[in-house]
Amino acid sequence: MMHRFSRSTFSCGLILWTCVLGHVIAQSHKAVVFMHGIFGSTKESTMLESFIKQVHPDTPFYSIALYQRISSLVPMWKQVEAIKKEVEGIMSNHTNGIHLICFSQGGLICRGILSTTQHNVDTFIALSSPLAGQYGDTSYLRHFFPNFLKSELYRVLYTKTGQDISIGNYWKDPHHLENYQKYSNFLAPLNNDTYTPQINDYKKNFLRLSRIVLIGGPDDGVITPWESSHFAFYDTNEKVVEFEQQRYFLEDSFGLKTLFSEGKIKIYVIPGVQHVHWHSNRTVFNSAILPWLI
Repeated sequence: MMHRFSRSTFSCGLILWTCVLGHVIAQSHKAVVFMHGIFGSTKESTMLESFIKQVHPDTPFYSIALYQRISSLVPMWKQVEAIKKEVEGIMSNHTNGIHLICFSQGGLICRGILSTTQHNVDTFIALSSPLAGQYGDTSYLRHFFPNFLKSELYRVLYTKTGQDISIGNYWKDPHHLENYQKYSNFLAPLNNDTYTPQINDYKKNFLRLSRIVLIGGPDDGVITPWESSHFAFYDTNEKVVEFEQQRYFLEDSFGLKTLFSEGKIKIYVIPGVQHVHWHSNRTVFNSAILPWLI
């Protein structure tokens, strides 16, 4: 929080000025809010908080404790509505703005929040998040759908019941896009892949951001394609199409093109990092996160 001082304030003496100055300095670093990933918990933020405190000891740090572990499979909009209330409370206590660091599925939770509230988020750091969707066999999926190949999962996830599972809300099968548009009730509306009357509000709110930092890499092993962490995705031949060629960018559906043209999108490709290590890797922190915690 910033304070304005009149001449009478300065006349109160050096001691009061010193106290006020110390308060302002203590508030110089914006608060950081961390959102965990699917099947994750606040433990995912332990190392990240330690890294931040080592460099900026005065930084307020919050780790969202809602929808941890198995409850992270609850439908995305339900999670967004509950978590948004907690984030709004944090924002109200930090009127100078906050930073969001959102891991994996948490990046999509944060996208939902950023699209549906008049927030004061300065920087949105998406840490290996399937921002453009997910289409790949992973250990997470094999645990719940052991008898299905990725090519068959649309039969389950593109149903009313399938949309009661968070993964189904952002599953994007490039071979069944009509089903995706019909059934996806989270990612498709956010990307304007299917009509939603709220899209103008989503865009207006998303454009309140000062900066987006997109972090991912080819050795992730979970996010598929890994370029989804940069808003890129497969075409019908499962060839990755860069985000600048995606329809939602070209049409500026939710503000991505505007932010890019204003130089507000920073993209990092970091090899050698497995999915579960992004939030605890010191190199990732030093090179791609720390420079934007300002």
